[in-house]
Amino acid sequence: MEIVRSRLIPASLLRAASTGAFQLKEPLNYRHGSRLQPCAGDGDHRTEQVHEPASGRVICDFICSGRQEIDLAVQSAKEAYTTWSRLSGLERSRVLLEAARLIREQKEDIAIVESINTGKPITESRIDVDTAWQAVEYYAGVAGTLAGQHIQLSGGSFAYTRREPLGVCVGIGAWNYPFQIACWKSAPALACGNAMVFKPSPLTPLTAVMLAEIYSQAGAPKGLFNVVQGSVETGNLLCANKGVAKISFTGSVPTGIKIMEAAAKTVKHLTLELGGKSPLVIFSDCDLENAVRGAMLANFLSQGEVCSNGTRVFVQKDILSQFLEKVVARTKGIKLGDPLHKDTQMGALISKPHLDRVLSYVEQAKVQGATVLCGGDVFVPDDPKLQDGYFMKPCILGDCRDEMTCVAEEIFGPVMSVLPFDTEEEVVQRANNTELGLAAGVFTRDLTRAHRMAAALEVGTCFINNYNVTPIEMPFGGYKMSGFGKENGIAAIEYYTQLKSVYVEMGDPECPF
Repeated sequence: MEIVRSRLIPASLLRAASTGAFQLKEPLNYRHGSRLQPCAGDGDHRTEQVHEPASGRVICDFICSGRQEIDLAVQSAKEAYTTWSRLSGLERSRVLLEAARLIREQKEDIAIVESINTGKPITESRIDVDTAWQAVEYYAGVAGTLAGQHIQLSGGSFAYTRREPLGVCVGIGAWNYPFQIACWKSAPALACGNAMVFKPSPLTPLTAVMLAEIYSQAGAPKGLFNVVQGSVETGNLLCANKGVAKISFTGSVPTGIKIMEAAAKTVKHLTLELGGKSPLVIFSDCDLENAVRGAMLANFLSQGEVCSNGTRVFVQKDILSQFLEKVVARTKGIKLGDPLHKDTQMGALISKPHLDRVLSYVEQAKVQGATVLCGGDVFVPDDPKLQDGYFMKPCILGDCRDEMTCVAEEIFGPVMSVLPFDTEEEVVQRANNTELGLAAGVFTRDLTRAHRMAAALEVGTCFINNYNVTPIEMPFGGYKMSGFGKENGIAAIEYYTQLKSVYVEMGDPECPF
């Protein structure tokens, strides 16, 4: 078994990295403090290729982890848990604070790899890394405050509660925010005294390994944060492993349902952050410029590949034409290109199959009567090294109706569907007419209406006069088929701990026998 202890990607290589030239030939599993290839036991040992979205090139490959590797990773995490869970919150906090400092120190390196692997602009990746270290720093502060409750009872007896860790948690990440999601899941888990085995998306395997190295550098016990690479079968093995106490998953609704089914067999704790088809409601009394900004934020960050995106944009009829004029002009001005260039505003979609899927939604929308107001087709950059990349011009669809496929289904790409409405009562009913409930947004100057709308919308997060703002202090999670459980904020602590009640008798027990 080859063990590698040097950094996954040397800083000197990253500083010289450019789109279309990056390549990596390193083991991408991380177990018990070292990078290594998965052990050659039974199970899924297919090799997966990883493509650079902006160029279409293969940048690395990895061997999928099988049953034996999963067992070893979970066992390693159990050993670390035994040590880590016995530390005080303050002792755990010191390690997490050092990890946050190291993430800040390596911010540019992580952002470069994130942009190469996801296709998103470097300016966005830098923000993603900032939100990641903020999560680690925030839960470092929380770690020392975890406490139970004292309950005074009659006769001098009393009870108290203990907030205890769960054990080994599994994090399964998505490909749109690989590093951020790894931090959002691991930081509260580790703060509470748990260990974690993390499986990134097979499309974006790189930065989770960088995070594992950082935790080790910060002083975490070996095995506290292990990374296993793989696809569907690897995920199934993690969900079925009896040594796992909890699964936190970010991804699609169908996969979330399968994870629920698998977890039910051993009654595992679950947090599911699934898909969305979120409404953004723009009233005629809004600040129109801000509403246009909000619609752009709700649809075009990370090439539109954001689960909380407000892709159903409801605009009150008397400002519809003004809104469309402004939002179309602004969308046409979005600069597409090399994700590593500082002036690029939109990069490439994650894969060729995904690009084709998003484009097919636009074609179907046209067949069903929608009007393409801008974009909606392939973009081919002038730069030769980008001409095989997965670029698409951001699209706005007008003349949309609620029953259209583009309005009803999550597209997960840069496609905004605009729908007119008349009254508040009408738009609430239409906005809630979906099985999903991740997020919503409201633009209005009437704060009474804004709060009334926030109460009426069946979603886990509602933005008022802004969109897609996710400070680490604020809980994030969905309603309905968008999942359950919360990430971020103090609320996440409840999903990485279990509560034990202790009764203390100070007199003699009363016994009828």
